[in-house]
Amino acid sequence: MSKSIIHSEQAPAAVGTYSQAVKVGNTVYLSGQIGLDPASGVLLDGFEAQAHRVFQNLRAVCQAAGGDLSDIVKLGVFVVDLANFAQLNTIMSEYFSAPFPARAAVQAAALPKGALVEADAVMVLSN
Repeated sequence: MSKSIIHSEQAPAAVGTYSQAVKVGNTVYLSGQIGLDPASGVLLDGFEAQAHRVFQNLRAVCQAAGGDLSDIVKLGVFVVDLANFAQLNTIMSEYFSAPFPARAAVQAAALPKGALVEADAVMVLSN
């Protein structure tokens, strides 16, 4: 099995012992992204700002791997408060269009750096 490590300067550096993404064949496994600004490393304030940044960060890693958000087939979203579920769907609609990826959205007791939302993904490239 040959694997390639994917990295984008347009997304925050990993905050632990992991890669932003790993590509195996045409499949790319994207690590969780939180609402960190990639330039400053600062967590944005509020659910809405963090959620937008999460999808912008995921997009940057997708693009570094040669794809885009439309190539994501599975998305995992973690929120500290499911009361934000409707807002999450609204924000996601700005980044994804039909056919939508499969998705799980779960409430988590806590996320890294005190984040309010995190998402990871699996992307399949056509080439």
